[in-house]
Amino acid sequence: MEAKAYYRSVKMSPRKAKLVIDLIRGKQVGYALGIVNNVESTVKEPIGKCLNSAIANAVNNNQMDAEKLYIKEIFVTPGQMLKRFRARAKGSGNRILKRTSHLTIVVAELDK
Repeated sequence: MEAKAYYRSVKMSPRKAKLVIDLIRGKQVGYALGIVNNVESTVKEPIGKCLNSAIANAVNNNQMDAEKLYIKEIFVTPGQMLKRFRARAKGSGNRILKRTSHLTIVVAELDK
């Protein structure tokens, strides 16, 4: 049995989120929360929120034991981009892409 949590349209770059996600993939949730809380990155707050939500879904909805949970699957996909312009020299402009992400976390119990 497994539990899922989604976090849609988070204002973080998928590339930056992937660096933190690769650190916690396959780890037990207590260990993963420790890694997320101690990493120096701006994406640690949304990833921590989504991980806590997945743990809560597993415990409350599926009656799983929080001590036996591990991250079965975690991935980030690009979301919608906000397109902005910054004025540059001689009347030209540069495009600024403000990226968003969709985060998905699946947790499951260890079979021990």
